[in-house]
Amino acid sequence: MIREYRNSDKKELLQLLDHNIPEYFDPAERNDYIDYLNDELEDYFVYEVEGRLLAAAGINYNEDEARLSWDFVHPDIQGQGIGRAITQHRIRHIKNKGYEKIRVRTSQHAYKFYEKMGFQISRVEENYWAENYHLYDMNFVSNA
Repeated sequence: MIREYRNSDKKELLQLLDHNIPEYFDPAERNDYIDYLNDELEDYFVYEVEGRLLAAAGINYNEDEARLSWDFVHPDIQGQGIGRAITQHRIRHIKNKGYEKIRVRTSQHAYKFYEKMGFQISRVEENYWAENYHLYDMNFVSNA
């Protein structure tokens, strides 16, 4: 089930993020995530099964675009369609709000997933997130 984030989810989401460090996130990014949850959260969703949080994914907005943010899936269940489901949920949510332009800033570890979801790379910047964690800036072009 995909539902909106609640403050009571924070502790479990930090544990979920920890499962994705260092393969997908640099350890220093954990503090950035805490700041995000505390101060930058706009729309944020979790994927919950039987009371257990298995994925999380956000959206932030500016005047002309929506940006996918801070998404991850528990590594034990990656490849089972949960990432696809929560990403499609966000795309529908964004379109229902009237935004046409959708962007994601990800890393070399996840950009191929977004290509499968209909995003195209617009630029790459090495060591952007942290040492050996490169920025892949991508724009949504179609439903894949």
